[in-house]
Amino acid sequence: MGLLQEFKAFALKGNVMDMAVGVIIGGAFGKIVTSLVNDVIMPGVGVLVGGVDFKDLKLTLKEGVEAVEAVEGQEAVYNELGELVSPAIEAVEAMPAVDPVYLTYGNFIQTTVDFLIIAISVFVMIKVFNKLTSIRLKKKQEEEAAAAAEPAPAPEPEPTKEELLLTEIRDILKNK
Repeated sequence: MGLLQEFKAFALKGNVMDMAVGVIIGGAFGKIVTSLVNDVIMPGVGVLVGGVDFKDLKLTLKEGVEAVEAVEGQEAVYNELGELVSPAIEAVEAMPAVDPVYLTYGNFIQTTVDFLIIAISVFVMIKVFNKLTSIRLKKKQEEEAAAAAEPAPAPEPEPTKEELLLTEIRDILKNK
């Protein structure tokens, strides 16, 4: 039961919960940025560079091969005059299709733009956070300096002889 209690204490700490919220929001933010890049920015860039769709940019490293069905051999066919009607066909084994190999650099460009937008956003967010933190710290330091600069309240003045005599009379009357 001790391990379960320790895990519960760890999982419910403020920092862990804050991190979980950050990860969830970060995931959603990543989807928004991906949509922004794929649906707004890259089509515009594609139009500017001549109507290119970056998703389709690729370099073919190896051509693909279509599948071939097996064919049985056949001898040449001649008509009555001895003319060749159908040439001889050799037997061919079936061959599976081979997919082409591409270097899809268009996807890499889009992913790089995604990363740059997210990196700039995080940089700006941290910069704003640091600025707010420094403003708060500066304000706190100013308040502490102002509090230290205020003079301490003056001690109460000593009672006069008349006040002391009146206090004695009061105490005597109280005791009677």
